Amino acid sequence: MLELITGVTLAAAAGLNAYIPLLGLGLLSRFTDIMELPTGWLWLEHDWALWTVGALLALEILVDKVPALDSVNDVVQTVVRPASGGMVFAAGSASSTVAVEDPSALISSAQFWPFMLGIVIALIPHVLKAVARPILNVLTAGAGAVVVSAFEDLGAALLTVLAVIVPVIALLLLILVVVLLVRRLRRALAERRAQQLS
Repeated sequence: MLELITGVTLAAAAGLNAYIPLLGLGLLSRFTDIMELPTGWLWLEHDWALWTVGALLALEILVDKVPALDSVNDVVQTVVRPASGGMVFAAGSASSTVAVEDPSALISSAQFWPFMLGIVIALIPHVLKAVARPILNVLTAGAGAVVVSAFEDLGAALLTVLAVIVPVIALLLLILVVVLLVRRLRRALAERRAQQLS
């Protein structure tokens, strides 16, 4: 059960930022005893993978802070974030972590369904983010992009670490993040309607 929670929270973190969970899994597996990736996902620990994902993360962090470019980035990330969510769900749910010593037989050899489930999970925060961001940019004249993007990155990093160390707390944090995103989206839509009526 804990491995599923780990996979779900990692996939959701990928919906906020595709590269933070991938980089987090690679770094945690390579440099700590906190987690051990399954054989099929050991490539995440290699130098080339860590440097590539790190470079993509740096680019994502910069582009996501610029109004208008953040919306273009969200369109591009509609493929990348769900794919990343699928990968981290499959890798995380089959990993040995501090909280999960013996991965369940539910998700062991067949990685297709975990990958597909991760895609669906990652799509939820991605869609919320992609819909809310243009509205927020209009309402704040672009000033909100930097702040919201920074919180999204922080949330993705926190979810990634907690998913490995304390999956249940990570799941609770995930629920809180989704509730806050939905509330913010509703508030932004209400403000936009009010502006249009005046």
